[in-house]
Formats: sequence, structure tokens, C-alpha cells
Amino acid sequence: MLCALALACTFSAASAQNNTTATADIRPQNTFAGHYSRPLHDVMERLSKRFNVIFKYNVDTVGKVLPYADFRIRPYSLEESLTNICKYFDFNWWKQNGDVYKIKPYEYPRRHTEEGAAMLRYLSGLYHDRASFEARRDSVRREVRALLGIDPLLPRLVHKKPILGKVMKMDGYTVQNICIETLPGEHVFGTIYSSTKKGKHALIICPDGHFKGGRYRPDEQQRLGTLARMGAVCVDFDLYGWGQSEQEYGKDSHQTDRAHVIQALNAEVLLDYMLKNRKDIDPSRVGVNGGSGGGTHTILLTVLDDRITAAAPTVNLASHFDGGCPCESGKPIQLAGGGTCNPELISFFAPRPLQIVSDGGDWTASVPTLEYPFLQRIYGFYNATDKVENVHLPKERHDYGPNKRMANYDFFIRVFHLDRSMLDESKVTILPAEALQSKF
Repeated sequence: MLCALALACTFSAASAQNNTTATADIRPQNTFAGHYSRPLHDVMERLSKRFNVIFKYNVDTVGKVLPYADFRIRPYSLEESLTNICKYFDFNWWKQNGDVYKIKPYEYPRRHTEEGAAMLRYLSGLYHDRASFEARRDSVRREVRALLGIDPLLPRLVHKKPILGKVMKMDGYTVQNICIETLPGEHVFGTIYSSTKKGKHALIICPDGHFKGGRYRPDEQQRLGTLARMGAVCVDFDLYGWGQSEQEYGKDSHQTDRAHVIQALNAEVLLDYMLKNRKDIDPSRVGVNGGSGGGTHTILLTVLDDRITAAAPTVNLASHFDGGCPCESGKPIQLAGGGTCNPELISFFAPRPLQIVSDGGDWTASVPTLEYPFLQRIYGFYNATDKVENVHLPKERHDYGPNKRMANYDFFIRVFHLDRSMLDESKVTILPAEALQSKF
């Protein structure tokens, strides 16, 4: 009995000595019972010094404590350490320029590029030929419609005649505002840019993105006016809760998931009107073209409507980003088919002509090496790899600048046989926003 007691005391003393040594080396602030916790601020400060980086925060770290803090650090990897830390608080990290990392709240539409690559590998394994691809395509498209919730709204459409503004004559094209009552008491506000040439014209629906100035900004007028001068008829429309739509719904409405379905519905209403009521439209040449959030809705419209024959989503496509606004990802359409992403959704457009415009200064930087090869494989099922193209501008950033517009012009000139000799943006008149709004 005495021997046993002496042994226990010896073990206890040795343990205490070992713990003292551990405290001096690792300096945990608490015992195991306290989960070796540290204030998050201290953890991040030590991580910053260890890896010689700077952290910027879009989250509140005051008072937050991280359990098992030291065990989450990986000496060989800053980013793996950040992942272990951030996931506890439902945060995420994003590498900025140079040695700067931003800590932000978790965003379900936004993932790291490596996650996008893993998703595309997974999806690629689901189909090995045209038959298996089309089986999934048809199933996912049905689920997208159901998750978006657009079909229950269709029987409620008003079907009244639109309010059309006076035709404004420009150099080689005309401008006319349009307002259509969609659901009872709700309206879509847009503008039609028409060619002055005689005969049948290509139609291009142009969903708007979140660029400052909305659809009234100069670069949008230049793009639609130039396409019209070359022989197309283009239609754009206000985002839900932007422009005249803000007067109807209020400025906060755009931050609701209803924006997602109503913007898709508005595109369909305008497409229906133009095809059924304009005698100068060639139904075999129907395009959709938009940038940023307008690129998201360009993709969505190709999923919803088989009448689209050519598409050009611009500065938008990524396997790791679904769109950061409720009007792009408010409805859970990425859950269709057990999980999908925008590159797979636009791949359903194969084998029709498709142009992806990307740049090196936003989330589309991965397109040449990740999303474009995925699309080429799908188009290969149809022996149509020549029908999908990527124009990548590695030195440019997220905008709808002249090189992006020129890429779009070249694409639609080729696929819709527009008149290249009329390509001159300087001939487009930039109108004030008030001139592009409907008068009641």
C-alpha cells in the first residue's frame, strides 16, 4: 500500500514538472479542462507575425475566444491554419494582393478556386458521353425551374399591352422605352435599341449587372447602340429595385431573394413580347448578353428558355462563385441535381454558340485553365468545340470596358452576321437617365 502511494506521488510530481515545461515552451493560457483557449485577436496577431502577412477584417473579433487555438496552427501552411481558425466562427479567408488576407463572414455563393476545381472534377465524372450528359442536363434544368419558383408566377402574368415611348432617332439606330405590367401592379422598365436597316434582325436580350449607373451608364448605351447600328435589336431592363423599379419596390428590395426570380421573369416577358409582336425579329437569331450580375442572368436565361441561340456572359463565369447578390443566388438553384454551378448550367447550352469573356482582375481569372476546358469537353460531346470560345484579358479588371465590348461585337458579328462596317461606338449618342425612363 505504501509503495503504491509513493509511486502515485512520484508520477504526480513528474507530471507537474512536465506541465511546467510545456507551459514555458507552448504557453497555453488554460489547462486541458479550459480547452487551451486563446483570444482570437491574440491568435491572429501571432499568425500575422509567424507568416509575415497582414490581416484585414470584415468581421467583429472583439471578445471572441478560440478553443484549442495552438492545435489549429499548421506550421507549414498559413492558409490551412486560417481555414481551421475561420471555420469555428463561420468566417472565411480570402487572399488579396501581395501579403494581405481579408477575413470575412461565410458566404455560401463564394468558394475558393480549389473548391471550384474539385466541383468540376466531380461533375465531369457524372457524364462520359452525350447521352449521360443530356440525361443530367434535362433533370437539372427542371430542378432549377422548381427551385427558382418561376413557373407558379406564369399563370399570374397580366398580358396587357406595353406602354411604348416615342421613337428617338439616332445615327443608324433608334431608341424606344418600354414598360410592361408583368404581375398585377408590377412592371418591368426597359429600353429597345433597334436597327434602322430594313428586313429581319437578330434580337439580343441584355440583362443588366451591378455596375454604377445601372442600365443608364454610358458603356451600356454604347454596347446596345453599336449592336443596333450593326443590325440587331437589343433590349435591356432595370434590375429589380434599381432605376424606375426602385420607385415601385423600394431600394432595399434588391437585397431579397425575390429579385432572383423577378429579374428572370422580366427577361422572359420581354423576350416573349419581342418575338410575338415585332415583325422585324428573326427567331433563329436570338441572343443574350450581359456582364457581371447580368452575366449570371445571361446563363440563367439559357437554362430557362430554349429560344436562345447564342450567348455571351461577360466577366461573370466561375465554378467557385455563384454571384454575390440575392438577385443572382437568392434562390437555391445551385442545389439542383445534388449540386451544380454556373459552368455546368451554361454547358447545357451546348452545342449553340457561346462566348465567355474573362479577365485577370476578378473571380474569372481561372476561366482559361479551369472553366473553359470543362466547357470544351462538353462541347466535344457534340463535335462542336469550335462553337465555344474564351476571350481572356489577363491585365484587365472587373468592368465592361472597351475590350470586353469589342469581344462581344466580334462574336455577334460572326454568329448573327451583323454589319461590321457599322462598328463605331463614337456614333452612339449617350442619353441622360431620364430619357431612358418610361413616362406614364
